Amino acid sequence: MTVTQPDVSVIIGAYEAMPYLIECLSSVEAQTIDPMRVEVIAVDDGSTDGTGEYLEEFAERAPMRVLVIRQENSGGPSGPRNVGLGKATGRYVFFLDADDRLGPEALERMVDMADRAGTDVVLGKVEGVNRSAPKSMWGKTVERTDVFSSNIKFTLSAQKLFRRALLDRHGMRFDESLFTGEDALFTMEAYLRADGVSVVADHTCYYLVGRDDGKHVTKSGSYTLRFDSARALMELIAELVPAGGRRDQLMMRPFLVTLLPQFGPKYLTDSEEVRRHKFELAKPLMDTYWTEGVAQRLKVHERLRLHLVAEQRPELLPDVVKFVKAKKQAAALLERKGRRVYLVYPHFRDRAAGVPDAVYLAEPREARAFPGYREGGVDTFMRRAVRKARRVLTSREVRHAA
Repeated sequence: MTVTQPDVSVIIGAYEAMPYLIECLSSVEAQTIDPMRVEVIAVDDGSTDGTGEYLEEFAERAPMRVLVIRQENSGGPSGPRNVGLGKATGRYVFFLDADDRLGPEALERMVDMADRAGTDVVLGKVEGVNRSAPKSMWGKTVERTDVFSSNIKFTLSAQKLFRRALLDRHGMRFDESLFTGEDALFTMEAYLRADGVSVVADHTCYYLVGRDDGKHVTKSGSYTLRFDSARALMELIAELVPAGGRRDQLMMRPFLVTLLPQFGPKYLTDSEEVRRHKFELAKPLMDTYWTEGVAQRLKVHERLRLHLVAEQRPELLPDVVKFVKAKKQAAALLERKGRRVYLVYPHFRDRAAGVPDAVYLAEPREARAFPGYREGGVDTFMRRAVRKARRVLTSREVRHAA
């Protein structure tokens, strides 16, 4: 008998997942897609709470094909996902965390979208349950976009539908040397290599569940692991995207999401030794990847903190962090008849600090919030130069005509 290739392989890495695994597997069983079109590959990563036994029970009664693999604990989510990926036979793969669950019709809608649009990655709308979830990319359903034309760079978790041929063609696997941010690396590479990305925003496809016991597949890890994660993602972006605006647009993500929090409120309670170490870890990243193009894409307080890190000015940083932590609104100083808005965060125009005014200059999207701002001042100099050049050309033409 010929076995039909499944449309989608659902890969579940599970470690100490009870009782959340019960709802997770129920959500798989309740999918509206034909069970013959699905295979489940579940990898028990050395659990001791009955996770493996429950997976085997599910395999015996489930309407779709279920393969259960039990192994020694690998120490992170990458190993089980890679094992599952190596066994997958579906046209698409979907990575489902054992403590989360699928929304009704999720697989059917995402597979239909990928087939209709011919895209390699499909994002299904995510909602948080007892935890936060990304929001900025769910404005509308989009059949075809890319990482440069949308906000998808701000959701780099692995819970997406991926065309398996894309992953196989590029030998893509999760980096098992990383213990945080491994899914961001994998997903960003998929975005960059994909022939189009789709977004299903009109139907909740995935519920991101916050565990009552505080444990989750994603391990918080020490601050050093966060720097490892930032470095890996920056290296990937630099490898696949030439220097320029498009690279800066993507580099904003690791700077903003991974690096900047290391110099947020937690920094105030860090020991001097940890503070010094954070600056040491950040230095090669700032020296290599921090550009004016990245800086301009950030809000003033974000840019200011990272500027101080780039310039190795740890003595100035605490005042800024305290100001931001207090959630104070920085005063706005309007100059050039309202065309420039400077936000007066600590050390502004302090000669001893020597921080350039440009660091405090609000970009239009931030400046618009302040009464009196007149947009369009950035290119005023260029307009004056063009008008002057036209006058010169006109006078020359008049003289030649005479």
